Amino acid sequence: MRLSDLMGKEVVNLLDGSRLGTVGDSDLVIDELTGNIESILLPGRGRMLSILGDQQHIVIPWECVRKIGSEFIVVEMDETYGRLFRKAY
Repeated sequence: MRLSDLMGKEVVNLLDGSRLGTVGDSDLVIDELTGNIESILLPGRGRMLSILGDQQHIVIPWECVRKIGSEFIVVEMDETYGRLFRKAY
């Protein structure tokens, strides 16, 4: 799978139907040794923090991805997996 195959797809959580974001505004964490995707980083929804330069991101571990369709990526993620972090530039 190529990054271009994921671009533009919306990420939806199977557990609650929430829309988490779109791949395209995101980053991927890739294992340097194997080349495997470890997680998807989506921008958080807190716009005020991003204005101040301190943007939060949602970390979606690759093992939470259940299905990749033509328009959506379905993930199964609860609060034990999902975590926010501040990305420093």
